[in-house]
Amino acid sequence: MSPDAASLAANSVVGNVARHIQDHAAAESTVPHWGYASRVVPCVNDPGSCAYLDIVYGSHDTGMVYTGILWLTFAGIIFAWAVMRRVGRPGSSSTSTVTVNDNETQVPVPAGRGGLHKARESLAAFKRRFFLPDAVRVIFGRTTRFQVSVLAALTGYLTIWSFAGITYNTWITPVSDMPGVYNTRTSLGPWSNRVGVLAYALTPLSVMLSNRESILSLLLGVPYQSFNFLHRWVGYIIFAQSWLHTIGWCVIQLRLYQPQPSVGAKWIKEEYMIWGLVAMILLTMLFLLSTPWGIRLTGYETFRKLHYVLAMVYIGACWAHWEPLKCFMIPSLIFWFLDRGARFVRTAFLHYQRLPSGNMGFRPAQAEVKIFPDPERGDVVRLELENDQDPWAIGKHFYLCFTELSIWQSHPFTPLDAPIVRNGKVKHTYLLRAKGGETKKLAEVANRKLAAVAKPTSPITTPVILTGPYGEESMADVTANTNIICVAGGTGITYVLPVLLELSRQPVVRHRRVELIWAMRHANNTAWVQEELDVLHKVQKALNLKVRLFATRDVGSKTPSVSETETNTPTNEKKQSTAVKEVGSATSSSEDVICDCDDSVPVRKTGGAVVDVDRHPDLAKLIPAFVGATTAGPTTVFASGPGGMISDLRSIVASCNSASKVWAGEERYNVQLVCDDRLEW
Repeated sequence: MSPDAASLAANSVVGNVARHIQDHAAAESTVPHWGYASRVVPCVNDPGSCAYLDIVYGSHDTGMVYTGILWLTFAGIIFAWAVMRRVGRPGSSSTSTVTVNDNETQVPVPAGRGGLHKARESLAAFKRRFFLPDAVRVIFGRTTRFQVSVLAALTGYLTIWSFAGITYNTWITPVSDMPGVYNTRTSLGPWSNRVGVLAYALTPLSVMLSNRESILSLLLGVPYQSFNFLHRWVGYIIFAQSWLHTIGWCVIQLRLYQPQPSVGAKWIKEEYMIWGLVAMILLTMLFLLSTPWGIRLTGYETFRKLHYVLAMVYIGACWAHWEPLKCFMIPSLIFWFLDRGARFVRTAFLHYQRLPSGNMGFRPAQAEVKIFPDPERGDVVRLELENDQDPWAIGKHFYLCFTELSIWQSHPFTPLDAPIVRNGKVKHTYLLRAKGGETKKLAEVANRKLAAVAKPTSPITTPVILTGPYGEESMADVTANTNIICVAGGTGITYVLPVLLELSRQPVVRHRRVELIWAMRHANNTAWVQEELDVLHKVQKALNLKVRLFATRDVGSKTPSVSETETNTPTNEKKQSTAVKEVGSATSSSEDVICDCDDSVPVRKTGGAVVDVDRHPDLAKLIPAFVGATTAGPTTVFASGPGGMISDLRSIVASCNSASKVWAGEERYNVQLVCDDRLEW
């Protein structure tokens, strides 16, 4: 490289060290270093500065190797996980004879339990026992111990790479042409560079963890929303590393280098430093807005849009701050744009259909809207639509964009249907709680349309654009001998109903236990899903289905109990009399109530409890009792509802697992929790 070219390269780089110590214009030759300014050789500085430069360049080169090892470690873990999730699963072809509807038939019940399968299930039970409950909720929110353990391992790994491979020393070197003035050069410079490089290296990982069209989900089978916790905390780590990098160089340039204040004043005005300050301001804004307090202050939609814009500008500022490390910025941008492009393609596939004119084109789905007034917590909106598409797997959700309101917003909702293709179309049904934002606007639009129609029974519609499906296949591990208990709070019923509706379409195994526990505020909330409850009523006995419904804000009256009413009431009047069972607290909720699921649904009115916690189902008793009553097979708990309920269930399910008993062949102690965990706080 010529001296002029070397000088030009040095001036285009953030050469904190190279710019201020080395004279590229007078260099005989230079040696390139990936991600840093080229080094002048031979070194013509004083011996102390030359020794310092040896440490600077040596630690930087080592740091770049460490970033390669870091990403190879990530790739190795992902590869091993992807292989293991496909090894040891029970084969779908093994069958055994069981009684179905009083007949002998063959259903896919795993017949043999090999050592690999037992080891896999025992390990899973061990992991749930110790890593499923929430961890330090005040810091990490409603996050499992497993995810916090992964974060701790990553943090420890990065801490090692932050300090390893650096020689720590101090050099006192003379300032050129200034007798008696000395610079203090320390290993703080190489260390500050190291943490800065690691912050750059983590940026593509942070973007990958945020993608809805997640490559990680495809490989690992983990839904994209499960990566949100790591995405946020990797961002916090980048924020901490960047501040340490900034503080380190401020100490060097404003304190250790002489003469002051001229050195500091000149340094702060350089272009690379200006872009560094811009990047830090943007990163600080990203950090503050991503905290729970920041999201509550701005609102989720404002946070989301600002997050996108600030993140893209931040990546650009990082590129301008240290151009040789663009090797980490380019993949970050690629991952982001691939995610957006894939979303667009998904939406196009769902809505590119034959138009009424006969031509092919993009057409939103027309959703019929029903309103269930609720002045206390916001109306509930039921949307029903049909779309020409393939059926989705149970547990998946879609993002809905209401074009009458805004084309720039979409929100995730779980369809409560079991996806069935009829006449080339699949029905979608959604429940939306109109608390605020777009859902409240949708309810207001629907109410205005209802007020304008001539007949109150006339259907009203709204155009909807779908994107999806996303999320996990919640029934992927459910076999014919899996016992199932579904727990829902409020509109969380949409997550568990598809499981029961799907079971109603499958062969039934007598020994399987199936149960639904639904806590709602008022008994009339059952009207939201009356159609689906009627379907379950028809297959209730065949499914061995037990239904427990709780109205947590309705107060029971002094009317006779169910047992008393059944004793004194003629048989043909029993159904109507048992429509409601009133209890004072959840302590009696372990009693069995079988759902008639007719025009009226039996609901326990627990609003009269003295203590608020007694209004709700006593899950700490109901779940273990259900597991203890199973005769064969593992249990899967499907759940969706308030964060407190999910946290409680994690602890309860964890206590039901026992690795030693699963290894001994007692599968009832293999209890899995499948929950809608899209919210962490």
